[in-house]
Amino acid sequence: MSEQYRFVLPEKEMPTAWYNVQVDLPEQLGPPLDPAGNPLSPEALLAIFPPDIVEQEMSRERYIDIPGPVLDILRTYRPSPLSRARMFEKALGLPDDVQIYYKYEGINASGSHKANTAIPQIYYNKKAGISKLTTETGAGQWGSALSMAGSQMNMDIDVFMVAISYDQKPYRRIFMESFGAKVHRSPTTLTEVGRRVLAEDPDSLGSLGIAISEAVEIAAANPDINYSLGSVLNHVCIHQSIIGEEAILQMEMAGVEPDVVIACCGGGSNLAGIGFPYYRRRLDGKTNTRIVAVEPKACPTLTAGDYRYDFGDEAGLTPQMQMYTLGHDFIPPGIHAGGLRYHGDSPLVSALVRAGEIEAMSVYQNDCFDAAMIFARAEAHLPAPESSHAIAGAVAEAKAAAEAGESRVILFNLSGHGFLDLASYDRYNKGDLVDYDFASGTVLGEHTE
Repeated sequence: MSEQYRFVLPEKEMPTAWYNVQVDLPEQLGPPLDPAGNPLSPEALLAIFPPDIVEQEMSRERYIDIPGPVLDILRTYRPSPLSRARMFEKALGLPDDVQIYYKYEGINASGSHKANTAIPQIYYNKKAGISKLTTETGAGQWGSALSMAGSQMNMDIDVFMVAISYDQKPYRRIFMESFGAKVHRSPTTLTEVGRRVLAEDPDSLGSLGIAISEAVEIAAANPDINYSLGSVLNHVCIHQSIIGEEAILQMEMAGVEPDVVIACCGGGSNLAGIGFPYYRRRLDGKTNTRIVAVEPKACPTLTAGDYRYDFGDEAGLTPQMQMYTLGHDFIPPGIHAGGLRYHGDSPLVSALVRAGEIEAMSVYQNDCFDAAMIFARAEAHLPAPESSHAIAGAVAEAKAAAEAGESRVILFNLSGHGFLDLASYDRYNKGDLVDYDFASGTVLGEHTE
């Protein structure tokens, strides 16, 4: 096996097609439903999405070509690197036959994998003559990516940012505004949904469900404005598959096949991105790789939610989707992994978890920060709080293998950097972070080193 640390594809070898897992599901998804519970026609989605996005949402093609103009912009930061975490392995005291690799998606200006879908979404909306997009953002990675892409492609962006994240992460707001976006602290007084929530709770911390409702309300009322979503939906998972397609080629360069692929999971986009191509690879008989989703115990959708139809937003403006959910009116506690504070999960991810094709586990936020600090000090990458969940999952896998005396190759998706999350690390360093447990509904106390 190569003794290299880093495996970077030549630009000319970057994948030029996305993978669509819908074709390969063991059981097909139930159709999206309208608020009355009737099957939703694709035409109904045209009120907030462009035709190409609606077509991808329903597509039965296994591979979808990436448009040339999209490839041109993706190539400004892709292929992203894949590295072996040798210093991290050493810090964990692992034997030589337990290896950890990570795919790093934080090298574009927005700092996360979210740009992979922001760019094509803006491309398809401009093609349809749309002049402005509305969206929501939790921790700010998605809003940052859409703002960055909007600046590159001359599209106006309005972002409804979850209130607790707006307060905790001011530099994300500044980033988005610096790239020309308008950022609103959600819930706002700009929408009927926001005014209702504030009337019921003037101190609302907000939620992704509320922010989605506000963004959809604005888009649905204006024919020249569309809505853009950074996770959950099928077309987003399709766009993110470029991560796993690259990773397969890079692991071949490294001369190894992963035994397990791990990613954090909120709505499911980065998990789908790295995991779905490996699921296809398993179907094709080329690997036995396990796929593991890691979510917060404060918002454990896959491990504690119900599998049923539910709305994607708090107000019930979006279609109902078949997924694991904690309920669209669930307001999660203010954990620092704001991007994982979503009540539901991608229908595609949910279907594969339900079928036993993807495993799911949940972790406390202090355990994630513990793992993140070991990784950061060893590898000199400061992870986003969301990404730290994947690191905690990788640590658990590595330690289990070492204790059992088994060899194991672990690959995780480092989906974003934590440079704009330093307030979270400051609280961790001071011992001020608390753990929340959804199952018991309790706060478990502050962290002490």
